[in-house]
Amino acid sequence: MYDLIIIGGGPGGVAAGVYAARKKIKTLIITDGFGGQSAVSGEIQNWIGTESISGYDLAKSLEAHLRAQTDIDIVDDDLVAGVQKKDNGLPGAGFSVATRNGKRYETKYVLVVSGSRRKKLGVPGEKEFDGKGVVYCSTCDAPLFAGKTVAVVGGGNSALESVVDSLPYAAKIYLIIRSEVLRGDPVTQDKIKNDPKVTILWNTMIEEVKGKEMVSGVRIKDVKTGEEKELPLDGVFVEIGLLPNSDFAKDLVKLEEHGHIMVDTKTMATSCPGIWAVGDVTDVLYRQNNISVGDAVKAVLNIYDHIKKS
Repeated sequence: MYDLIIIGGGPGGVAAGVYAARKKIKTLIITDGFGGQSAVSGEIQNWIGTESISGYDLAKSLEAHLRAQTDIDIVDDDLVAGVQKKDNGLPGAGFSVATRNGKRYETKYVLVVSGSRRKKLGVPGEKEFDGKGVVYCSTCDAPLFAGKTVAVVGGGNSALESVVDSLPYAAKIYLIIRSEVLRGDPVTQDKIKNDPKVTILWNTMIEEVKGKEMVSGVRIKDVKTGEEKELPLDGVFVEIGLLPNSDFAKDLVKLEEHGHIMVDTKTMATSCPGIWAVGDVTDVLYRQNNISVGDAVKAVLNIYDHIKKS
């Protein structure tokens, strides 16, 4: 029986693990890797205390800090499939945590820091050309499109960063956005708007991804006029947002309409006594690594208070 199981190995999960270990809380952290969404970022410039760091180096740094702790168990090759309350849901009985690899662990408290996953376009051709021109990681795949024409779909920071990642490689970049507003950082907006390689297609959405063995283009639609046309392309970077990884806990905690776990922002406690949640999986207003880390520390300190009182 653990005192605490932490689900997730991103910045928030690692911060929680470090603080739990230092408080000598009997803790297990379950993750399929470290670094979270930022692990694939080419350069991170807002990780406080470090002017610039790659996502890979950040992930390695987080992992090393966690493994330097002596009072924590780590499972780093598995994912949580379900969480159940023990003893027919009686309060104070604890939880049973099942993983996809068929393992089961018992704990008094749970901290969910499971992050999010990428949204898909959901159009014909996307699944068929996944990995054949349709990609979801510009840091990983931008070099594969050297000298080629690509499209980036989305209007937030992830989409703008994908454009920036592609600038050293692609000959031409279309930024496809279904509205008239970019939501990313103004500094990054200015960078791409002033680059002659980039053309922004406002009020536009992809209706179909086309090709034979590889992507050869997309069918796009003007959302205002309804006009459709084909756009020749070699690759499509999909950056339209994220979905919270909350399915395994949906029967225990209250979710908002998009599936984010609702929390008390003072303590990060959920609607289910004994379960806390932090980071992208929650309904917090801003989703940033630095915020996730602070909220994780807050959650562990609150969990520690509960342990002392029990």
